Amino acid sequence: MSPVKAVLFDRDGTLVEDVPYNGDPDRVRPVEGAREALGLLRAGGVRTGVVTNQSGVARGLLTESDVRRVNHRVDELLGPFEVFAVCPHGPDDGCHCRKPQPGMVLWAAGRICTNPTDLVVVGDIGADVEAARRAGAHGILVPNARTRPEETAAADHVAPDLMTAVRAVLDGVPQGRVLVDERPIQEAFTGPGQGRCR
Repeated sequence: MSPVKAVLFDRDGTLVEDVPYNGDPDRVRPVEGAREALGLLRAGGVRTGVVTNQSGVARGLLTESDVRRVNHRVDELLGPFEVFAVCPHGPDDGCHCRKPQPGMVLWAAGRICTNPTDLVVVGDIGADVEAARRAGAHGILVPNARTRPEETAAADHVAPDLMTAVRAVLDGVPQGRVLVDERPIQEAFTGPGQGRCR
């Protein structure tokens, strides 16, 4: 089993396609490889959760009920997740939950009884990995078109996709700045981890 006990994922742009201020569950679309990567983690006994900034609530573009309905759809498609942590505040509200502040990561770690040093946060922007660092956790950046080059340059660990990030977690605490998975993708479904699914 991996020494990493849990992985907390950013939601929009990491687990599901980024639809700005999405309040419609029908618009939820998993990113490529998300189901397989999450399945591999769970088969390895690693707990999973979601930590997501939802400033659309503070901006009046979403309700907390909208966020719950979208999260429920994410859980239907990619779950079960053991914890969902949501920050409804805006960037200027001064809360300590909104990433890059560590509040949500620490709260989620407490909910699943995991020390922050034993968990990894995976996200697509610098705020995700900075929240991990401030909480004492490990962060992996999985860049996409929205990720700024300086965020990628500053990240301690960078993976080209979710599967590579998950493979790094299953091998232990991430090592190296740029994470590479040289094993064929089929091994995710036929390798040693498969037997732990039962």
